[in-house]
Amino acid sequence: MKNSISEQSFYVESEEEDDQHLERDENEEGNESDFSNYSNDNDNDNDDENNGQQSKPNSLSSAWPQSYRQSMDLYSNVPSPSLNFLGTPSLSRLGSSFLGSSLIRRHTPEVLPSLHKPLIPPAEEEKAPHRRSSHGLLPPLHPRKSSIKKFLDEKPSKDAHGLPISHQSSYGQAVVNGMNVLCGVGILSTPYAVKEGGWAGLSILFIFGMLSFYTGMLLRYCLDSQPGLETYPDIGQAAFGTMGRVVISIILYVELYASCVEYIILEGDNLSAIFPNAHLSLGGFELDARHLFVVISTLAVLPTVWLRDLSVLSYISVGGVVASVLVVLCLYWAGLVDHVGFESKGTVLNLPTFPVSIGLYGFCYSGHAVFPNIYTSLADRSQFPAVLLTSFGMVTLLYGGTAVLGYLMFGDSAESQFTLNMPKGLMASKVAVWTTVVNPFTKYALTLSPVAMSLEEFLPSKHAKSHVYPIIIRTALTISTVVVGLAVPFFGLVMALIGSLLTMLVTLILPCVCFMRILKGKTSGLQVTVCVLIITIGAISAVIGSYSALSNIIHSMS
Repeated sequence: MKNSISEQSFYVESEEEDDQHLERDENEEGNESDFSNYSNDNDNDNDDENNGQQSKPNSLSSAWPQSYRQSMDLYSNVPSPSLNFLGTPSLSRLGSSFLGSSLIRRHTPEVLPSLHKPLIPPAEEEKAPHRRSSHGLLPPLHPRKSSIKKFLDEKPSKDAHGLPISHQSSYGQAVVNGMNVLCGVGILSTPYAVKEGGWAGLSILFIFGMLSFYTGMLLRYCLDSQPGLETYPDIGQAAFGTMGRVVISIILYVELYASCVEYIILEGDNLSAIFPNAHLSLGGFELDARHLFVVISTLAVLPTVWLRDLSVLSYISVGGVVASVLVVLCLYWAGLVDHVGFESKGTVLNLPTFPVSIGLYGFCYSGHAVFPNIYTSLADRSQFPAVLLTSFGMVTLLYGGTAVLGYLMFGDSAESQFTLNMPKGLMASKVAVWTTVVNPFTKYALTLSPVAMSLEEFLPSKHAKSHVYPIIIRTALTISTVVVGLAVPFFGLVMALIGSLLTMLVTLILPCVCFMRILKGKTSGLQVTVCVLIITIGAISAVIGSYSALSNIIHSMS
């Protein structure tokens, strides 16, 4: 998403060049802004958003989690290629070392202490608490010899910490970012969702799509309500104080953690379908195909989790949209060209399992955690409604087309992942399965990293620069996802639980609650009515869907 690490390469220049860069930054400071004040005519005011930025309040800067913006930017980043992405040789070695540099440099004040006005004035610096985040592992550069080489001589804007942002995303990049966040493994379960809810249940997909688009716009209004708000946790703090920030952050991190569990289950299911006879006998210990491939997948992905600089993975992971489209095209090829399936007309309404489909459809729109990052990184923020509409429109068509064709092909025999239904001998099936298997290897570390970084902030200051403790934390998190994935190996039901409980909160309920809280007295009666309706729908869906998913999980385990 937004700003690539490649565009933030560092160069060592002469002192005179340094002074010129700093003077130019100071002269340009008053002409740039990333925030606008919300009003009912907000769309007409966005043209003036880049005129004068205010600093982010210290209360937001110092509250946990400090690492949210950095980690989520990299988690969903669409980088802009550059030959300089490794910087100078000395910094390249630091940045690309196995456990060396900070995860992302754009929002790390420790890395560039002298490039711009400090976040905390010198008089207050001694009183401010020391940042314990483990992202500042890169030693500070010498203040007289450090500067930023402006990417293609662009005029950099400033982030809320007063640090340069070397690039802001275009409309096209923002759309790809939005699609990359929305279009994930949920697409594999859309035919299964139709099976669980029937053809009538497919309307839930489009209803959730419209409601999610609206709540995405509410997040924008919350960000514009006051200067300094950049992320979802910032919105939570603006609405309910520090407790709101912490609660929302925990919900978002649990959702990311649960997605990692889904990746583990997905790997075991698909690899065991390719090699069903694989097993391992070690002494008196037996591992069947699914357990064996879960262990192998974990060992393969573990080194990527240890990486502190995930820029390479962020480049690869942007192919998530391409991978999703490729898998869908393989499904279309198998059905329309190889004539697989089309023997069952399906069920109009499957009432007993209808609540499960609610969670599955809800999971498809779990991208709100990153929408604030996409908005605040847009070069032209007035384009955000169009970005959101385009992303939701294209992803909904992709989800809907896959759901209809998949259910037409496999009917009531549809598995939780349609790749498990595709005939093994077809080339289209092999491409779809292997694409599905490879894709999580590039996304697992990026998805788990925000969770790990938030926990690393609790490390004592004396261990903040240690590499051992982050390795232990990340390894423990990975092993825990494997344990959960093996204990609850039900891909569709786990997805339904995530979609019912967590996604309903993040996507439907919390945006409306925060919007009404932050903009209390400035909202119209219609806006309040719509928000109350969405909260009601989200709450009912969460209760019914979670209960049904949990009941089915317990029944399947017993």
